Amino acid sequence: MTVLTPDLCVLGAGSSGLVVASGAVQMGASVVLLEPHKMGGDCLNYGCVPSKALLSAAASHPRPSYGEAMKRVQATIAAIEPNDSVERFEGLGVHVVQQAGRFIDKRTVEAVDGTLIRARRFVIATGSHAMIPPIPGLDQVPYVTNETLWDLREAPAHLLVIGGGPIGCEMALAHRRLGSAVTIVERSAILPRDEPELVDVVRQSLIAEGITIREGVGADSVEASPEGVHLTLSDGTTVSGSHLLVAAGRRATVDGLGLEAAEILLERGAIRTDAGMRTTNPKVFAAGDVAGGPQFTHAAGYQAGIVLKRALFHLPAKADHGLIPWATYTDPELSHVGLTEADARQKHGDIVRVLTWKMDENDRAIATGRTEGMVKAIVTKHGRILGASIVGPHAGELILPWCLAIQNKLKIGAIAQVIAPYPTLSEASKRAAGSFYSESLFSARTRRIVGWLQKLP
Repeated sequence: MTVLTPDLCVLGAGSSGLVVASGAVQMGASVVLLEPHKMGGDCLNYGCVPSKALLSAAASHPRPSYGEAMKRVQATIAAIEPNDSVERFEGLGVHVVQQAGRFIDKRTVEAVDGTLIRARRFVIATGSHAMIPPIPGLDQVPYVTNETLWDLREAPAHLLVIGGGPIGCEMALAHRRLGSAVTIVERSAILPRDEPELVDVVRQSLIAEGITIREGVGADSVEASPEGVHLTLSDGTTVSGSHLLVAAGRRATVDGLGLEAAEILLERGAIRTDAGMRTTNPKVFAAGDVAGGPQFTHAAGYQAGIVLKRALFHLPAKADHGLIPWATYTDPELSHVGLTEADARQKHGDIVRVLTWKMDENDRAIATGRTEGMVKAIVTKHGRILGASIVGPHAGELILPWCLAIQNKLKIGAIAQVIAPYPTLSEASKRAAGSFYSESLFSARTRRIVGWLQKLP
């Protein structure tokens, strides 16, 4: 029987697991990494990378065929794969075990082949998988998720999408542009975590693309039909399509980990952690989607950094998930960081101020003919920045200064006074921030003061 005794044992080679493993081994710790499936996890193989590659292909001119677009997706994955490969991590000094592992007690993980890993610290980073809602009949029809969609080689004639979150909206847009009819079915409203008036810009754009959006109705049942799949909706109406994409959220991957043996507790289906990403077993950390919270690649990387500080250096690092931004790569894009207006008013009441600047007042947007969208910032009456959202071209890039400001507790004046190159879309953020001072700067009181000062010799 093989027994390994590293400083750190990492379960899962997705975003957080790879960051922990590479960081720890390069800082002098011995590391064992277990991964039974593909290195790179969901982001590289099924999520961020392939979805953005498909969106890019769908926006190309001339438009490629569906099969060509999918080849571009696979080529993109292949170009990035070496960064996450077994060979690279073994070259760094990580002992990679290409098997699943499970806890057999509080301090020991057993791999499938019987190898025992008794590490000083463990990190669970097994990610998440597509959640399949309990819709009657769903198990009787073929469907795809973000994990199996990439096996398709011919464009669906009519793609039905259950779920109007980021995955559902992004894949709806890509498939519509690649020639499919598309219907989104969303029980509440699309992109429900974002600012409603900014979401409406995206909604109207998707509708203009020819996508049918059914909001406020859910899928009550699914059955096979001559067209392929037939949905009966909660309002009694029906819709049929050739293919069905289930994009109803993600669920933490915890089955088979032996958590009970390790005395690790779950909370709402994910591993319970404290602010330092430590589980109920003090020798075990969890990071990424498996720990619940924001399910984003960059959030997983951020949490991995917290784990490294705690596990290697025993520093009192704590995660602040209020700093985590997100972006949805529709056209236009939608991005956000911090509190929404509704959350800010609930938490801070009447001291909240809302600052906006529309892209149709931005010279670069006018020059390029893309004037849809706006910047919306949420601040206190004293200028503390609570949150910001942007809808428009390149919104995912434009949100960065707001992330920096919130993370470093800067006030609105920092953005209002920054010198931005002209003409750029980023000026919209500067103008939104500057509007904080408009009422006092251009007031009657200011005019009186200026008038008095001009009389001085």
